[in-house]
Amino acid sequence: MMARQQNNRTTTNPSARERAIDAYDGARERTRDQIETSPLIALGGGLAIGALVAAILPRTRAEDRLLGEVGGKITGGARGALDAAKDAGREKLAELNITADAGKGAVQSLVDGITEAARSSGKAALEAARHKG
Repeated sequence: MMARQQNNRTTTNPSARERAIDAYDGARERTRDQIETSPLIALGGGLAIGALVAAILPRTRAEDRLLGEVGGKITGGARGALDAAKDAGREKLAELNITADAGKGAVQSLVDGITEAARSSGKAALEAARHKG
């Protein structure tokens, strides 16, 4: 009988954990939908985030010591490849008439979904901790 009462409570008043799972699932679905409708924009956003992270992180002494001159060649080659990829990407986006504003909107939608999921999960975890203690 107690299990039945707990089950009824769960269906009428979802736990913090269940709400967090629902929030995560909702954000994941919105993100998936955004990526499916605008895959090139999502790819561009991912590349931009990766480039930003790479630009922020400094090279370490160990990298300089181990790679030496080869590291410079790799970096130069990578920069050349990055420039070629950016040019090709810009040409394709122009060909498809995909604007920077649309890309910003897609990336912002993705960030908003992730932020919403994190906020909901945090609130649910805090609530669960309060009720447990």
